[in-house]
Amino acid sequence: MSTDTAVQPTRTTDAADSPLFRPADLGPLRLANRLVMAPMTRNRASADGVPEPIMATYYAQRASAGLIIAEAATPNAVGATYPNIPAIHTDAHVAGWRRVTEAVRAAGGRMFLQLQHGGRVGHPETTGLHPLAPSPVPLPGTVFTPSGHRETVVPREMTEQEIRSTVADFAAAARRAVEAGFAGVEVHSANGYLLHQFLSGHTNRRTDGYGGSVANRIRFTVEVVRAVVAEIGAERVGVRIAPGVTANGMSEDDVDAVYPALLGELDGLGLAYLHLVFADPEQPLFHTLRAAWSGTLIANPALPWPGPLPADGGRAAAERLLAAGADLVSLGRSFLANPDLVARLRKGAPLNPIRDAHLMYVGGETGYTDYPTLD
Repeated sequence: MSTDTAVQPTRTTDAADSPLFRPADLGPLRLANRLVMAPMTRNRASADGVPEPIMATYYAQRASAGLIIAEAATPNAVGATYPNIPAIHTDAHVAGWRRVTEAVRAAGGRMFLQLQHGGRVGHPETTGLHPLAPSPVPLPGTVFTPSGHRETVVPREMTEQEIRSTVADFAAAARRAVEAGFAGVEVHSANGYLLHQFLSGHTNRRTDGYGGSVANRIRFTVEVVRAVVAEIGAERVGVRIAPGVTANGMSEDDVDAVYPALLGELDGLGLAYLHLVFADPEQPLFHTLRAAWSGTLIANPALPWPGPLPADGGRAAAERLLAAGADLVSLGRSFLANPDLVARLRKGAPLNPIRDAHLMYVGGETGYTDYPTLD
């Protein structure tokens, strides 16, 4: 959506009565409302992954969300995906993120950090390292690097020792996130990155204990989550999944088998939440997963992508998800363009249009911290 005029929302129910604005508990946290700011890659960190001061401003502006899940941070160097994304594996990363969490806390917000390893989504020009993946199956097309889009490379199949060390890297990153002031972390097993690559038979063609059967393909995600839980406690850990989502060249033939099996391994751990991407209450799988998950469910509505957001920024879809059994609802682009989204939705106020040219790779304040508020 590229326009200079504000988007007028469609009024549905009386905003004052909407369940979106009711408080909720998330483990030991009391959330002011049920709106979650979804993690979104914005490429505003330094070249070595240290969060820049502008990121503290950006997140503090959006602290009225019931919960902010900060954009993906990599647990090690080889897991980096694109230029200028943040990381969480050095003391400098911890210090940079601490500035962010302190600013959000001062503004009254709550914050988790998403942990993401790119797997085959990466390039030696970005990291200086060759990408690792479950199997040597390349990402289709190109990937963004410091010098622009480049043809992807065939990743190297991870050894079992590299799998074990990556599990340990996730656990160490979770500990660093807590040291940086985050209330918890979200393990990213979605959107075509490393953990998701292990789940799919198209990207995971291994013949050892991490490939082949459903039980083997879910093993890596389960081991990562258990290691993170052992490091910082289950009440600080969420998991993100995206059944059937085709981002980053993904394809899955057996989501009805993989995801109930995965939840069967994770549900008993007492995690803070499950984050379901592109959740659609019209689909049977949504209800299957809701029934299989006894804890808090954050649902991310299936809004048009690519393409413009609905005029209400996703409010009606969010309310439908709550009515269908979700506990919290995450919105991405609506929070990106509206620092005071909660207030705008509560009042039925117009929403800012998204400036598409300034989403990623461009850096700076424009389209990042300069979106106006109602005040």
